[in-house]
Amino acid sequence: MQSYNRFHIQQHFNKAAVSYDEAAVLQKQVAEHLNERLDLMTINPKVVLDLGAGTGLLTQKIIQRYPKAQVYGVDLSPSMLQVAQNTLSKQTLPFIKKMVQSFKSQTASFINADVYQLPFSNASVDLIVSNLMLQWCDDLDAVFLEFRRVLRSEGVVIFTTFGPDTLKELRQSWSKTDKFEHVNTFIDMHDIGDALVRNGFGQPVMDVENFTLTYEKPLSVLKDLKAIGATNSYRNRPKGLMGKHRFSQMLEHYEDFRLQRKDNKIPATYEVVHGHAWAGEEIIKGPNRDRSGLIEISLDKFQAQTKI
Repeated sequence: MQSYNRFHIQQHFNKAAVSYDEAAVLQKQVAEHLNERLDLMTINPKVVLDLGAGTGLLTQKIIQRYPKAQVYGVDLSPSMLQVAQNTLSKQTLPFIKKMVQSFKSQTASFINADVYQLPFSNASVDLIVSNLMLQWCDDLDAVFLEFRRVLRSEGVVIFTTFGPDTLKELRQSWSKTDKFEHVNTFIDMHDIGDALVRNGFGQPVMDVENFTLTYEKPLSVLKDLKAIGATNSYRNRPKGLMGKHRFSQMLEHYEDFRLQRKDNKIPATYEVVHGHAWAGEEIIKGPNRDRSGLIEISLDKFQAQTKI
């Protein structure tokens, strides 16, 4: 698997901060779905981390759900966090104060940091939430080990990320055009579960949602990806201009997907992986890498198992 350039990721999201909320239709919907899954959990956290908080789409929901908790929004992009802070101060706080008057309501503290090195003490966090951030991490073992370090025993991590079928139309269109990788590769659900087990989490539960966004033309897909900062961040990505001819060829190949749809639209597929797991009593180390700790269930079974 190729490695990501963390500086380039930060720069892409800094540039996208102003346009992000307008273009992040899918991200908003997935954040809502993640928040709904918390209805099924009995946890009453005192400290919550929203990792990859971005412009605060999920952070606002977490504050409303856990008004007594101290919530921290963490992101690699300071520009994203500035938007989140501005939005929160204008919209979220008045709503919370109106709803909760019997005690002081908490707002989020926003911290510019990398998830590979979180500025929190060992065993200081009850709940980690993360919406569509992990796909930007090329070493899940290191990230999950850091999650486990800051979580208390029996603490919970719940997240979404993209699976390998994400942007398959764009990937196939480029593969017919040249030999370079223009689209990021996304990790399989099973490998994510394996990484959780290896790094101190018990019996992760994983399932998948599939979304298809549609557009009038292929170029609109790329404009949306740029608007949310989701561009190629591989260290060895092609340097310089790719040339108008190759780019036009790719768009022509993408047009072929229109013929497969009755609505005559251009599709962009997103495979969204949902996962949650509990922190074990000890951090698991060593070479044991079997998948005995991974559970695959449907959303209906997940709801049946977690609902009170």
